[in-house]
Amino acid sequence: MKAGDVLVSRPTAVREHEISVIPNAPHAMSPTHDEAVSDGRSEADALGVDAWLTEDHTHVVKIASHRPPDDHDARTHGLVYHGPGRRAWEERARPVLQEPTDAIVRITTSTICGTDLHILKGDVPSVKEGRTLGHEGIGVVTDVGAAVSTFVPGDRVLISCITSCGRCDFCRRQMYSHCRYGGWILGNTIDGTQAGHVRIPYADTSLYAVPPDADAEALVMLSDILPTGFECGVLNGRIQPGDTVAIVGAGPVGLAALLTAQFYSPESVVMIDLDDNRLEVARQFGATSVINSTAGSAVQQVMDMTAGLGVDVAIEAVGVPATFDICQAILAPGGRLANVGVHGVPVSLHLDKLWDRNISITTRLVDTSTTPMLLKAVQSGRLQSRRLATHHFALDDIMQAYDTFEHAAREGALKVILSNDARG
Repeated sequence: MKAGDVLVSRPTAVREHEISVIPNAPHAMSPTHDEAVSDGRSEADALGVDAWLTEDHTHVVKIASHRPPDDHDARTHGLVYHGPGRRAWEERARPVLQEPTDAIVRITTSTICGTDLHILKGDVPSVKEGRTLGHEGIGVVTDVGAAVSTFVPGDRVLISCITSCGRCDFCRRQMYSHCRYGGWILGNTIDGTQAGHVRIPYADTSLYAVPPDADAEALVMLSDILPTGFECGVLNGRIQPGDTVAIVGAGPVGLAALLTAQFYSPESVVMIDLDDNRLEVARQFGATSVINSTAGSAVQQVMDMTAGLGVDVAIEAVGVPATFDICQAILAPGGRLANVGVHGVPVSLHLDKLWDRNISITTRLVDTSTTPMLLKAVQSGRLQSRRLATHHFALDDIMQAYDTFEHAAREGALKVILSNDARG
């Protein structure tokens, strides 16, 4: 392709593979040469890139700038994992673009997940010491690679907990959690979102645009817990109208499953947990009955409620052997056990009792394939995800936020919201 006018906003050092050719944006197409040059220059300045406008004004060739930040901009802070039971809020190098498909996002809202607690217990060996944790967040794009075509600096975005290249065989099957080049990598194998800034690989297929005035506290639940509860619990459990459902674990993910199970009009949903406060929240969220399992009689109570049959769907939303055992014991013939919890130790499968029960057991890591639909449900008010937020902290106070979340029963905590008003 023959290049026409060269629009260079500032000197830059580039690598050859960072050059990409994209269609010129409609607003940059103009009948006059001067207007086209002006629009192209504005676009280059906005993106922090150099650009060539082709002679027919139909394409812009963009090159990532990779300008080194000044000393102040080179630093940020993050919640760093230092091995089981050890975490610290530390100054870190601010992330930079590494690939043409990357974006850098300044975090404005984040939260803490139960999976982060599993990491701190040493249950997730793929997380190495020195890793910045976190895989949920809302933020503002500050920089994009040359191949990013959907987002520009200044865009407000929802960060998916799952990174998707959008092209590999697993992504083409909508199994984004098993993307050959992504999957669950944020706060796992690359630095995550409990920081001032985060690098998002494959930004075009791993971020979602959100309106500037949308409620961040409601939207941040879409990073992980809402699609997790819905996909791993409700969809894998194949909940149908008239089903009897039991959800074991009234934490944020269990409550997310409760909220989204109601899309399918089950006859009843019983919530089982050790915490009376969370069970009361479950009632408010639509549970038809609740059981405190402290006394060890949860299985018998469920069987009494169902005339000895058991439930059609049991959703395990904790990730410990005791709760998995409850789910196995309360399934009706033909029932479905949908595992959602993150298990750090083995569980026993009681095939001596289940071999002839025609049951199915599913496992899954969230794929976030339903995020666009859930985003619409939240924005319309049909899904009241903001109700899951109980505590609020500044991002700089994340150590205190972790203390609260680690003692959720004592503090009455569901999701803690971390707000970042700082620029670093």
